[in-house]
Amino acid sequence: MRIPKRLQAACILFAFAVAARAQQLPQTVADALQRADIPAGAVGIYVQEAGAALPLLAANETLPFNPASTMKLVTSNAALEILGPTFTWKTQAYMDGTLNGDVLQGDLYIKGGGDPKLVLENFWLFLRRIRAKGIREIRGNLLLDRSVFEEATHDAAQFDGDPLKPYNVGPDALLLNYKALTFRFLPDEARRTVQVTVDPPLAAYPQYAPKLSNGDCGDWRGKLHPAIDGNSARFNGVYSASCGEKTWYVHPYLMSHTQYFDLAFRRFWADLGGTLKGEVRSGIVPSTARLVADWDSASLSEVIRDINKYSNNVMARQLLLTLAGNVLKLPANTERGGAVVRTWLASKGIDAPELSIENGSGLSRTERISAVNMGRMLVAAFQSPTMPEFIASLPLVGYDGTMRSRLVTQTVAGKAHVKTGLLNEVRNIAGYVLAASGKRYVVVCMINHANAVRGNEAQDALLQWVYERG
Repeated sequence: MRIPKRLQAACILFAFAVAARAQQLPQTVADALQRADIPAGAVGIYVQEAGAALPLLAANETLPFNPASTMKLVTSNAALEILGPTFTWKTQAYMDGTLNGDVLQGDLYIKGGGDPKLVLENFWLFLRRIRAKGIREIRGNLLLDRSVFEEATHDAAQFDGDPLKPYNVGPDALLLNYKALTFRFLPDEARRTVQVTVDPPLAAYPQYAPKLSNGDCGDWRGKLHPAIDGNSARFNGVYSASCGEKTWYVHPYLMSHTQYFDLAFRRFWADLGGTLKGEVRSGIVPSTARLVADWDSASLSEVIRDINKYSNNVMARQLLLTLAGNVLKLPANTERGGAVVRTWLASKGIDAPELSIENGSGLSRTERISAVNMGRMLVAAFQSPTMPEFIASLPLVGYDGTMRSRLVTQTVAGKAHVKTGLLNEVRNIAGYVLAASGKRYVVVCMINHANAVRGNEAQDALLQWVYERG
């Protein structure tokens, strides 16, 4: 059918009007950016109704921005659609040898599947299953099979020079309890001592307490002067009595993943009445080994909830590698994970030449994506069968996750699911707003600038504007 020229002209004028509207920032947003001294060129914005063809608002939408933790939306959405919401990771135990009574004359193997959430209670239950198969004493070695992930070095200090931070833990196919230690400090003024305890409890792992002082609490962590490795935890500094009881979550970066697993396994196995005579080291499950027990992780839908609501970088790294291993059927690395994500985006008609994926978590100085391609991905996610699981994984504005303290007194509170992304000189939001009109909107706002830390007001104003005007 031939379209009349008048109608063609009207369509062109309408398209120009939409484009002009899309480029003009709401006054409340523009004013907030001006107060923050953030230039408009440092902000990428994309707002589109989930069922519409054209954006309601767009600015610098095609420029590449550092996404920070909003990159987790790309990784988790790809995983949901490719692997499915009920996907689980499997951890398996094999024995290679002869079981005489309750004594294994041979080796026990544990093969990891990359489970991002093999926490202590699940690990204990897994070991109980092994004990229930009649194994008490292991006369050989415990061998850890991590072959689903490609072996790679990880520099925990590379990102920010603070390797003790738990978010700097590297990926591991047998990641146990996020490879984190929890130290608790309790001063005893009567004895002039400090009591130190550690979780998880570790076998033959002494903790040497700091000296008790009477000074101000202040930077109490900095005063501890820790030396934490695979042999012990020494605190060579002081701890002030005025601090009271404190808890410190630490990445023991001088302790290898194997050492961490060794110390935890020996303690938990002993608590279950078992003994291990040999060493704990890496190994590949041989064809002669027999399956003893296995453990299925939490479902993917539960895992991405932890990743997105609480911005768990370690779990996001594991997820990107899981994508690579399950799709390509090769030992996983980040390059292969990135390739899987790009292919998935392309299958949705999203060409993202600016996309750069270093680890899939956003804890990166080099990862990049544009606001328009983040927005287009979110629009596509809204049409996906896994949409309910995906949206539910995002923080609910004013209520939980990383958005629990924002916009609590505004009408948009409880009406938007939004992921945040924070780094030095980066403040981002991306997610969905259910407007007062009943329409659902995708909202992306990325700020990459030295004054980005002041950008929350502008982003909150944008979310409120979409709720009111959308």
